[in-house]
Amino acid sequence: MNWVQLESISKIDELVELSFKDNIEGILIFKHSTRCSISSMALNRFEKAWDLHSIPSFFIDLISFRSVSNYVADKFSVEHESPQVLFIKNGKCLFHLSHNAISVSEIKHEIGRVNN
Repeated sequence: MNWVQLESISKIDELVELSFKDNIEGILIFKHSTRCSISSMALNRFEKAWDLHSIPSFFIDLISFRSVSNYVADKFSVEHESPQVLFIKNGKCLFHLSHNAISVSEIKHEIGRVNN
């Protein structure tokens, strides 16, 4: 995966602006805890199956950048969980998944639902 690391709050604001572009299907944020085996398993499974390379994908290391993760939770009115995937379009979180619900097939299903 070619993750873009989110290491500052200003990058979240840039990501929101990007989500408004007409040529963007949406933006994916993966929040990961490097101390959690469930998070590591979900990340590994996700990376092996992800094939929607046209969707910009961003990554937050929750341990190193907790303030960025907290800002994401507040900005998009989503309760913090780890691991967690958020799908952002037009500045809003249209869906989010956490823990074992994170699967590429479910994400594809939700993207299809919100984009139709």
